[in-house]
Amino acid sequence: MLRYESVESVPADFGPSVVTIGKFDGVHAGHRAVIARLEELARQRGLLSTVLTFDRNPLSVLNPAACPAPLTSNAQKLDLLESTGLDAAVVVAFDRAFSQRPPEEFVTRILVDALHARAVLVGRDFRFGAKGSGTVDLLRELGAEHGFEVVVMDDVASTGERRVSSTWVRELLDAGDVEGAAELLGAPPTIRAEVVHGLERGRTLGYPTANFSPVVEGFVPADGVYAAWLTVDGVRYPAAVSIGNNPTFEGVPEKTVEAHAIDQVGLALYGKLAELSFVRYIRGMRKFSGADALAEQMGADELRIREVLGVPRP
Repeated sequence: MLRYESVESVPADFGPSVVTIGKFDGVHAGHRAVIARLEELARQRGLLSTVLTFDRNPLSVLNPAACPAPLTSNAQKLDLLESTGLDAAVVVAFDRAFSQRPPEEFVTRILVDALHARAVLVGRDFRFGAKGSGTVDLLRELGAEHGFEVVVMDDVASTGERRVSSTWVRELLDAGDVEGAAELLGAPPTIRAEVVHGLERGRTLGYPTANFSPVVEGFVPADGVYAAWLTVDGVRYPAAVSIGNNPTFEGVPEKTVEAHAIDQVGLALYGKLAELSFVRYIRGMRKFSGADALAEQMGADELRIREVLGVPRP
C-alpha cells in the first residue's frame, strides 16, 4: 500500500483513483465493509482504491471536550488499512485552518488536484468543509463539474439492531470485553509500546514481566488480567497480562500494563517495541493478603491462560 503522510506528498502522477473519506479509527467491520466496496469499484473501473483519513479525530479540534480516546495510533491505523489490500492511504492534518476551508476547496485541492478522483464513495450522512456545510448533494454537483461520480453507500455492518462503530468498540474495551471488541474489529484489540524498567516485583514472585511504557499506542482495556499474545521482533509469545495498579502493593502507578511471556526465561525485551493482542478477560484486579497469596493466584491465572491460548501445561 502506498502511504502518504500529507496531501502535499502525493506525487503529481497519482491515480486516477476512487476515494473514500473518514477517521477509520480502529478499522472495524463497518470500515472494512466500506473498503471492500471501494476495492470493488476500483477493480471494476481500473482505479486506485484510496482512503483519505485524518491525523487526529476532528473533534479534538472542533470540540475537544467531546473527543474520545483513539482506538489506534496513526501508525497502527495505516498498518490495519494496509492489511485490507488497499492501494493507497493519504493522511490529512486536521488542524483549525483545515477545518475552516470551504467544501469547494476541499474538493478541488484534494479530491481533484491531488488524488485525481474519478469516483468518491461516501455514506448518506457525509458532511465536509467548514462547519460541515458540504452535503452529499453538493458533492454530486461538484462531481459533475470536475468529472467524478459520487457513490453513496448505506451502513451494512451491524450486529442485531446496532451499527458497528468505534464508540461501541470503546464501550466493550472499557468493560474488559476484548472478545466482543474483536468481533467488531475483525481482529484482536491490540496495543503497542516500548518495554521499560519496572519495579520487578513480578520477578521476585517467579513471574517476570515486560512493563509497557505509559506512552501506549492503542486503547488500553479495563483493569484486570488477560490472556494475550505478546509480539516482539516479529516473534509471538503467549502471555499473561495485568492491567491496573496492583492493589496488593503500595506505590504502584495507576494503569500499568505488564506482560508475562509464558515459558520464556531470560527474554531480553528492555527498549524494544512490543505489541499485545488481547484474547480473553480472565479476572478483575483485587487486593490479596500478601505476596504468597498473589503468587498462588498468578499460578492459577497462568493455567487458565494456557488453556485459552492452547499452550500445554508445564
